[in-house]
Amino acid sequence: MFFFRLLSRLPLSVLYLFTDVLYLLARFVIRYRKNVIEENLRFAFPELNELERKTIRNRFYRNFTDTFAETIKMLTISEKELRQRFQVVNQEAIDGEVLAGKSALMMAGHIFNWEMAILGVALQTKVTAETVYLKLNNPFFNRLMLEIRTHFGGVMTEKKDFRKSMISLRSEPRILHLAADQRPPGKEKRYQRLFMNRPAYFFEGGEFMAKRMGLPVFFGKITKLKRGHYRMEFSKLAEPPYEQDAPHSITDEFCRRLEENIRNQPELYLWSHKRWKV
Repeated sequence: MFFFRLLSRLPLSVLYLFTDVLYLLARFVIRYRKNVIEENLRFAFPELNELERKTIRNRFYRNFTDTFAETIKMLTISEKELRQRFQVVNQEAIDGEVLAGKSALMMAGHIFNWEMAILGVALQTKVTAETVYLKLNNPFFNRLMLEIRTHFGGVMTEKKDFRKSMISLRSEPRILHLAADQRPPGKEKRYQRLFMNRPAYFFEGGEFMAKRMGLPVFFGKITKLKRGHYRMEFSKLAEPPYEQDAPHSITDEFCRRLEENIRNQPELYLWSHKRWKV
């Protein structure tokens, strides 16, 4: 851990020198998951030609490797620097729900840099922000990521403890962050729909919880402004009462907005993930 803390003290401009090398290795030497990325882009953007999709792929490699530098920097980043690098728009809208005594859900996708987003929101919110996460298999890196993600007081809840967390949402109002585009395993209840032109499965824990408990839902749109600088904008996705809403209405609207976010800057999405695997 000491090594990563020492590394994190370096300016981000210096850390980018390391990821510049990593970018070249990932793109030209290792060709990291090249076939997976190209297949995903081919289905997602059939209207683009091969050169246009290749441009997205190469920019993805740049964002993917830059994320390593940015995430390591989050371990020791100062409040001042994080505020300069990560803007949050409409934080007061979602905070207002909690301050009024009601928990609120925030749903977002794996748009770079979602790790910086966890810290940026935790720093700038006036209420408790809780994020549901999947535990890493490696104990050391799981502990490292927890230290990074809680640097500014955010609360992290492992997915297996999610149901316990639900019980206290009424008595302890807070923002609950969900990365709602993860692929559920086959053994879990899941919902299938078209996503970026291919059938994909989705968890519906957020939809179930919102409708069961009458919670408002917000979408977090992430935009990259320039290297190392991002913005997250909250907008209301759904609100109670839900009695007249169709099944899957919240998940469907989330998917629509996430697709819009992806198409705005396609190089920011996690194309190396086998998202569409059945």
